[in-house]
Amino acid sequence: MDEEELSVEIAQEESEGRTTATWEHEDLAQLRIKVFRGHLDSVRSCKYIDNDQKILSASDDKTIKIWDVETGQVLHNYTRCHDSIISQANVNDNGRRFVSCGWDKKVAVWDIESGNCVWSGQHAGIVTSCNFSHDGKYVVSGSDLDNTVKIWDSNTGDLIHNVDDIHTSTITKCMFAPGDDKIITTSMDKTAKFFDLKTLKVTITVQGHINIISCCDISHDERKFATGSWDKTVNIWDIATGSYRSKGPGQLCGSHDGSVSSCHFSPDGLQLVTGSYDSTVCVWDVDNRVQKVKLQGHDDWVEDVCFGSDQKSVLSCSKDRTIRIWNVEEADKLPVVLERRKAIGLKIIKCSMCGKPFSLTSLENYKDISVCVFCRMQNREQTMLEIMNMVDEG
Repeated sequence: MDEEELSVEIAQEESEGRTTATWEHEDLAQLRIKVFRGHLDSVRSCKYIDNDQKILSASDDKTIKIWDVETGQVLHNYTRCHDSIISQANVNDNGRRFVSCGWDKKVAVWDIESGNCVWSGQHAGIVTSCNFSHDGKYVVSGSDLDNTVKIWDSNTGDLIHNVDDIHTSTITKCMFAPGDDKIITTSMDKTAKFFDLKTLKVTITVQGHINIISCCDISHDERKFATGSWDKTVNIWDIATGSYRSKGPGQLCGSHDGSVSSCHFSPDGLQLVTGSYDSTVCVWDVDNRVQKVKLQGHDDWVEDVCFGSDQKSVLSCSKDRTIRIWNVEEADKLPVVLERRKAIGLKIIKCSMCGKPFSLTSLENYKDISVCVFCRMQNREQTMLEIMNMVDEG
């Protein structure tokens, strides 16, 4: 494929033909939603970019689009990124490039403004997932057929590592851990693994689902790890303490009626949003493992979900060809959410140290606890360190 063929058309659509999105209300949705219409086939991937002012989407219609959140207009329409269905697209942290992969066995990095292909690489099979490292230096991609994970230099496209012995079946998701020192993968072999980039060895393997693990995410503090499966369940693994080794994962109660396709932690790690083939999006209270609200409105499988950086909205895309923004800012005030909290005796208070909200159960004394568990642990560690220093000095 020559350089001309690798270029991407950027369609600056005429104003009269641009797609617009307006806030709508559907009885099933319970909350206000903004619907983006313009893709001609199933939308596989959706991500907020540019401080949540834009959306990057990838579709079975072989196009990748960038949308303006406020107006709903398509700002860029990339029409020749791939020759077949596009599995996923993700943007790097500075918002200047995006990586995409597809059924044409290709992974490629593109310049957002010019639409030019920076580089492209090949897998032996369909490329199912791709992601940038958080520092933007590397790209990870995974495929089916050979079950291989590849790590690329994001600037040059040079292949850094070719890892072909992590899983025994198709890679369904691959991503970098927040510290960029590990890659995390899920597979049709029903396992999720952490691959250390220094030792080049698998350091953590989690298994417990009875069907394919389709998706995963990890909280920013790397304490919680979530997996979603075709067995219709969502598991939360305590990676920080390793208690999952003896106790197993915590399972989110009252999960989906269909296969779980996607999951994403809120920035503070207290909530998780999941999408499913039952056409619903669910927002969960992670620590208490209960469903806060179920968002209904999509007409077909939900393919991807994510939180906004301010946690006031949830983004989703579906086989119904639409992308939706759900306004969840007022979700805690919905009668159904209040009833669930009341039923299990939950009270939400703000930590007096870090300012983040956390949950207390009716079994705890509200008057005695004003600090979240993480700040309490940090205080305990600081106290122990001070005691040890005093002992050393004595």
